[in-house]
Amino acid sequence: MGETIPIAVPRKGRPLESVLDRFADRLDVPDLADDITSTLRHEKALTKGTVDPAEEDVYHRLADYSAVDDPAEPEYSLLRDDRAGKPRRIVFDSVTIPLTDVEGAPDGTAIQLVGREEPFRSLRTHEFALGFDSADLVLEEVVELRPEPLDRIADINARINPSDTDVQVVTGLGDTVYHTLLAGPEVAPAAGSIDRDFLESYEGPLCIEPRYERLVQAVLGTRALDDIEFYYPDEGREEEAAIADAGLGVYLTVTGSTARDHGLLLGEQLFPSETVLLENTAETTPTVDLVRSLLNGGDLETELVVGR
Repeated sequence: MGETIPIAVPRKGRPLESVLDRFADRLDVPDLADDITSTLRHEKALTKGTVDPAEEDVYHRLADYSAVDDPAEPEYSLLRDDRAGKPRRIVFDSVTIPLTDVEGAPDGTAIQLVGREEPFRSLRTHEFALGFDSADLVLEEVVELRPEPLDRIADINARINPSDTDVQVVTGLGDTVYHTLLAGPEVAPAAGSIDRDFLESYEGPLCIEPRYERLVQAVLGTRALDDIEFYYPDEGREEEAAIADAGLGVYLTVTGSTARDHGLLLGEQLFPSETVLLENTAETTPTVDLVRSLLNGGDLETELVVGR
């Protein structure tokens, strides 16, 4: 008789959508993935106030969405959102997917996707053998800070001290955006690029999100930060506006249009932010190995390829 392998996944947002796309591709469950994604996008729009609220309140919608008597149908739960008024927001909770047609899987084998606020930490505490989370959180939590910069996700494992955690990065999902160096015209070099070499000679404030302080230290390397002072945006203020005031900063960018609206110039893409498959190597079993191999693979345009 097969076993059910729980996998920690984000509860909402782009990382969860990337995970669902991966499962839709590998397990041929596009309808399930589309159902969860469309439900959560609708609930996000309701929370943001960009669509008219439904007649039913959030508790009735939660009951309508969740099929608690059928694990093969998705369940949802409620969280307090960070927006004004702290509204309750419907987020993903769990769903079970049988591995019926997977070669090598014993009869009855299944995976259960389980929503967690920070899946990486759930793997660190050995609640799960497998999970998905942003590579950023791994940098924020466990990578060693060194004088040399870290510019590739594929180098993360080499900077994880095994005495700190049994969790390793397996592969990426290709949903890449970048931590990018941004500068105002008054700070940008007259000749040359806004890049790591420029930072080596720069002295002054560098605007970052407080939660990214350790990540930025790892990405830039401690040597480049000798004469730099971190500057943080005021609560509720746009990061790009705060960077414009400071003159130089690091922020996640997709198109860079908002940065340009604030008069900022786009510099070097310092580090890719990507959803990654994680494994707690102390919790592996033959079935976990099977599931990992099913989810791994080089069919995506990802910043990460980790050899095993």
